[in-house]
Amino acid sequence: MRRFLFSASLLSVLTASAQNPIIRDQFAADPTARVFNNKVYVYPSHDIPAPEGQRQDWFCMADYHVFSSENLTEWTDHGMILSQEQVPWGKADAYSMWAPDCVYKNGKYYFYFPNAPKNGRGFAIGVATSDKPEGPFTCEQEPIKGVTGIDPCVLVDDDGKAYIYWSGMGIRGARLKENMLELDGELQEVKIPQRDGMPAMPPMKVGGQQMEGLPEGFKEGPFAFKRGNWYYLTFPWVRGDNSHGANPTETLAYAMSKSPLGPWDFKGIIMAEHDNHCWTNHHSILEYKGQWYIFYHRNDFSPSMDKRRSARIEKITFNSDGTIQEVFQTMRGVGINKALEKIEIDRYSDASKDVTCQLIDTVNTFRSYEATLPKKGSWLRYDDVDFSDIKDGYLVINVKANDNTQFTIRENTPKGKVIANIQMTVKSENGPFRRDRSGQWLTLTAPLEYTPKGVTNLCVVCEGPGISVDWLQVKNRPAYFSPANGNPMQPDADGFIRRWRLMEPIAVDVRSNIIFTYSWLRDKFSEELAKLPRQKGKWYALDSETYNMKLFRFAEKYGKQTYGSFYWCETVIDCPEEMRDVRLACGSNGASLWWLNGEEVLMLEGDRRMVEDDGMSPRLTLKKGRNTLRVAVINGPGLADMCARFMDEKGHPVTNYLIKAQ
Repeated sequence: MRRFLFSASLLSVLTASAQNPIIRDQFAADPTARVFNNKVYVYPSHDIPAPEGQRQDWFCMADYHVFSSENLTEWTDHGMILSQEQVPWGKADAYSMWAPDCVYKNGKYYFYFPNAPKNGRGFAIGVATSDKPEGPFTCEQEPIKGVTGIDPCVLVDDDGKAYIYWSGMGIRGARLKENMLELDGELQEVKIPQRDGMPAMPPMKVGGQQMEGLPEGFKEGPFAFKRGNWYYLTFPWVRGDNSHGANPTETLAYAMSKSPLGPWDFKGIIMAEHDNHCWTNHHSILEYKGQWYIFYHRNDFSPSMDKRRSARIEKITFNSDGTIQEVFQTMRGVGINKALEKIEIDRYSDASKDVTCQLIDTVNTFRSYEATLPKKGSWLRYDDVDFSDIKDGYLVINVKANDNTQFTIRENTPKGKVIANIQMTVKSENGPFRRDRSGQWLTLTAPLEYTPKGVTNLCVVCEGPGISVDWLQVKNRPAYFSPANGNPMQPDADGFIRRWRLMEPIAVDVRSNIIFTYSWLRDKFSEELAKLPRQKGKWYALDSETYNMKLFRFAEKYGKQTYGSFYWCETVIDCPEEMRDVRLACGSNGASLWWLNGEEVLMLEGDRRMVEDDGMSPRLTLKKGRNTLRVAVINGPGLADMCARFMDEKGHPVTNYLIKAQ
């Protein structure tokens, strides 16, 4: 039999960060999840906007993708594995590639999918095979004979026997032959019920049997699995009134049996109807690393059109008798987040009653959501964040905020230990934040006042005017500097001084560095020098990891604004003997003024960029014993830093002295 070959496209990694929905760049409905090679693979249908000529208010699906994950938080898109144009027996423009399934047997992966056939009516179910779960797949030339319907599901039992279930004239099931391509058993001629106003249809030859013991009402999308000695048949079910043009929404329901084809004992609901009246739900259930999960869909990214849906995950729990506890939908989803990930905190686990969640952009819905905390005392909680990899961390958070914003990140509860405290007055662009292009969202940074151990829950608590939050992330600081120890150090091999005492930066209202003229700087430096004895800012003795003391990183670490800041820095130089005719070579980002032993020796004016040896002092003398080198650095909308070393008469760096922490 001739077959049609197609291959997967290039991979892309989607970091969904463990929130619902799990796929963020496309619609992914009817998610069938399977465990292959210690990974979870999800085979969803792919909702798309209907092209011109197609019914605009109906389901439209033209191809399939497959996604995989080892942690249920990061998903790899293996690309398109099958499109309607590549099905030899199917209509190339039917847009009816509905819910699929994939199983492993006989050393191969069998992908089952529905489509409208070129010849005939209704739906048929085809098969494609591969040596890998992500393809490339080879499509069979013909669909499975005797299977007329949609939503195939295949159960491979412990003894290797395989059974297929599908929706069509109710839910039907049949055993598959060993080749996984044919039904095992005779086909039966079935009369098709005549619909109102429609012509009578001739009988059809259908395989399998009607599943007995299921409730009355519309049912579709069967998913069968085995747990222990019990077989489960689960399915979307309309339990409401479906008469007089009513359009009730689907629940997820289930029945149990000791046999793979029933009869079934109906048990009830797994998941209630969507609270937003999304018409359909469709699901799969599996065990992965000791935990059972249910995959399902909801129209998160298409609230006004429930024919474009997105895949979700929740944990599922069984009672001691094998029955299933009802599952409730969450925005949080499943999985443990690393604190180093970008966490969409708006997909919270719990919140105060006044917190709301809404799309950021109702046109580009894949921008996802924001959560609004409207007043002081509002809070939201996000569970299961792992801080194990945080060594020297600081917080980055994306918010909408007005003037005098204040909020905290706390551990576990709204009154828990403070992890980070954010206080901000939005007076100018010279703050510890940056705005996005819309001018609404601010990306803020703040130091961690406390670093939790291991896995914990995060609470965002509004401590002032209302805010909206999008995401947060904890980052480890590179080793820009470390606390100075008590032992003296020498300059580095190039003569650069790497030990400084830094005072907490002083906020200044500098909107542009073009004002850094000689006269303006002279007045400003004199003003700040006069105030220095009265300044109450804390001092830090630090050793820089590079020749360049990154003052803005210092400000960031200790929660001060990185723009529009004035820095006081000093160091103590201990010379074994007097050194004449040396020069101070400096650089700074922003303007700076330098003093040696209380005497002004150099000013770098104007809008500077940090360059080593950017300025050179007149000839100086380093006296025997203690010398104090001091610098004041000022910067507006720029990232301040500075460097310094002494050079001898021949232009060589001076290194034969010690630097002490004062």
